[in-house]
Amino acid sequence: MKLTFLSDNLQKKISFLNHAISLRGQLPILSNFLLEAKKGKLTISATDLEIGISSSIIVNIETEGRITIPAKNFSDLLTNLGSQKITLSLDKETLTLKGEKITASFQTIPADDFPKLYEEKGEELTSFKKPEIEEYILRVVFAAAQDSSRPALSGILFDEEKNSVTLVSTDGVRLSLQNSVFKTKEELKKPIIVPARIIKELLAIKEDEDSVRVFVSEENNQILFAQGETTLVGRLIGAEYPDYQKIIPQNFDTKVNLSRDELLNAIKICSVFAREAANIIKFTITKEKMIVSANSPAVGEDNVEVEVKTTGEENEIAFNAKYLLDILTAIDKEDLVFEMTGPLNPGVFKIKDDEKFLHLIMPIRVQG
Repeated sequence: MKLTFLSDNLQKKISFLNHAISLRGQLPILSNFLLEAKKGKLTISATDLEIGISSSIIVNIETEGRITIPAKNFSDLLTNLGSQKITLSLDKETLTLKGEKITASFQTIPADDFPKLYEEKGEELTSFKKPEIEEYILRVVFAAAQDSSRPALSGILFDEEKNSVTLVSTDGVRLSLQNSVFKTKEELKKPIIVPARIIKELLAIKEDEDSVRVFVSEENNQILFAQGETTLVGRLIGAEYPDYQKIIPQNFDTKVNLSRDELLNAIKICSVFAREAANIIKFTITKEKMIVSANSPAVGEDNVEVEVKTTGEENEIAFNAKYLLDILTAIDKEDLVFEMTGPLNPGVFKIKDDEKFLHLIMPIRVQG
C-alpha cells in the first residue's frame, strides 16, 4: 500500500472517527483504525462494537492495500502536522508516514482481524436534510436515560405511523415526543429503538453534504446513517419500549401561555437557591402571572414573577430545576404552552400552535 494526500483533508475527519475507538482495551484491534486505500480513496474506519464510523478522503494511490494502525498515536501525530503533503507506505508489518520534515513508523495489525462495521446496509428507511431536522432531534435526544440499567430507555424510539416517523425518548421521569420528523420510504415491521448515543453522534458529523440517508437492517439489528463520505452504524436496542401513549395526559385543568425566555431566566435565577434544597423549583400559577420560587432553609429563598395568560384553574406544582433547564434550552421557540392537572400529575410543555411536539415532566411532591 502506498498513497499521498493533503493532511488537512484527513484532519477534518479524524476527531470524529476517534468517537468510535474503544477505550476498554479488551481487544487490541479495537484501539486501531482500519485504513483501506482503493479506487482513489482512503477510507478510515473505527469501531468499539457498539458503534462504527467510516469516512473517506480523495487520495493519490500508487498501490492499493489495507491495514490497521494504533488510532491514538496516528490521530495525535496527524493533528500536530499542520498543512502538508503526506505519504503513507506499507512495508511488511510497518506503515511509514512521511511529511515535509517528518518520518514516523507504526506497527500494524492485519486488516483481516478488524470487525466488519456491517454485513449489509439494509433497506433505505428515509432520507432528510440534516439542518432541517436538527432542531427536532435536539428536542428529543436529551431526555433519554443516561445509564443502561433499563436498556430501552437509553434509546430513542422510532415509531412509524402513516409513513411518518415519530421520535420518543424517556428516562422514566420525563418524556419528549416529536411527531412527523420525516417521511419513510420503506415501512418498518415494528418500532425500533436507536441508542441515544448514535443520534448524538449523527449530530456531530461534519460534512459539506447535508443530506442524510438512513438504512435499517432489521435482520442484522442495525441502523446506518450515511452523510457525504461518512457512514455511522450502530446496533438497535432489542428491548420492549414502554407504552408511552398511556402516560400522556389527554385533559388538563390549567393551561398557561408564556414566554420561553422569561421562564428560562426565572429558573436560572431560582436555581441559585434550589441547588441547596434538592434542586426543587416551584410554580405558583395565577391568572396573569406565574411565580417561580425556590426555598433553602440553610441559604434563603427567592421568587421571580413571569407574565402569563392562564386558562382554567389557578394551580401550583414543583419540578427538578435541571429538567426545566434541559427542556427550555432544547426548545428554540419563544411562545410556549404549559399544561397541568394538579400538583401530583405530570406537567406538559408544548410549543404554541404546534401539535407535533410535547415534553412531559413528573412533578416533585412538596410540603406546604
